[in-house]
Amino acid sequence: MRIDVISLFPEFIAQCAAFGVVGRAQERGLLELQGWNPRDHAQGNYRRVDDRPFGGGPGMVMLIEPLRACLEAAQAADARPAPVIYLSPQGRPLTQPLARELAQLPRMVLLCGRYEGVDERFLDQAVDMEISIGDYVLSGGELGAAVLVDVVTRLQDGVLNDAESAAQDSFEGPQGLLDCPHYSHPSSHAWGDVPEVLRSGNHGAIARWRRQQSLGRTWLRRPELLDEATLDKQDRRLLEEFRRELAPGDEK
Repeated sequence: MRIDVISLFPEFIAQCAAFGVVGRAQERGLLELQGWNPRDHAQGNYRRVDDRPFGGGPGMVMLIEPLRACLEAAQAADARPAPVIYLSPQGRPLTQPLARELAQLPRMVLLCGRYEGVDERFLDQAVDMEISIGDYVLSGGELGAAVLVDVVTRLQDGVLNDAESAAQDSFEGPQGLLDCPHYSHPSSHAWGDVPEVLRSGNHGAIARWRRQQSLGRTWLRRPELLDEATLDKQDRRLLEEFRRELAPGDEK
């Protein structure tokens, strides 16, 4: 997969992408990441990329022409078509199903805004989709772009050493449940013991426990994700057992 990022701070994206899963994906040739700076395509001695908004008001607005020229350069670098995605608090919320859709693309171009935003005419003419990573405002789109790069990269074939790891993540699977709890050594600690079932070696019992914990944790923490009407008889039974076994004070 190739991802081009248009940003006034492309080095920020490069630094974020140099570590962990994304860094390994680049080393293995599974991800090609390229930054593009609109300032390199601005005119005049000052390489200006922003100006005051019409109608007055605080802040500055990113100009059309440097962005247009920068986008054309990015698009010309690879013949494959790519949607242009603007990271914006007004965009479509980034969810795991959307991430899976985007991960199927061979290429995408991400646009990071700054200041008060981008000239609306550029957004109308050049942007295919706006995506938000949450209902809050950041200083720029770079953090959102870094999140999106990570989310879609880990879904590429061969990126994770254990493909099953991604399949067990929160929001994965047909029902998009939260993940179950995880434990490692030591089995006994001052802060608690590992559940006996996980030490039993009984793979069927372990799978049942993990499924029940996933259902119960989703019900407790993100009930809006849990459509009980779509659960099969076994899942409904597991969830009901979880509710009955809740310790006092653990209820919602």
